Amino acid sequence: VQLQASGGGSVQAGGSLRLSCAFSGGAFSSYALGWFRQAPGKKREFVATISWGGGSTTYRDSVKGRFTISRDNAKNTVYLQMNNLEPEDTAVYYCAVHVAGSYYSSKSYRYWGRGTQVTVSS
Repeated sequence: VQLQASGGGSVQAGGSLRLSCAFSGGAFSSYALGWFRQAPGKKREFVATISWGGGSTTYRDSVKGRFTISRDNAKNTVYLQMNNLEPEDTAVYYCAVHVAGSYYSSKSYRYWGRGTQVTVSS
């Protein structure tokens, strides 16, 4: 399984970005997928996850109402629409496959993709 995140960039506070994560080498529609982020000097933290069928989503509190995770099983891709971005959202964003356990723990995920940088200026 391989994952490749893309779509990062530099925006001003209040702006929007849409991240994509392309999945290959496995049965995409069988897995829940998640987004994590890691800012310099900080631990990797959970952002959002989506169930295998897309019917269930989970978000960290600080992004609720601003971020939306979605997936297109026909395109083997998961998305993260980020609106009303804040400087605190600045981080490298990673996608990963959920394999077992809590959605909130990075230990529950495998097959981490190469991240994409998101920078939000005030």
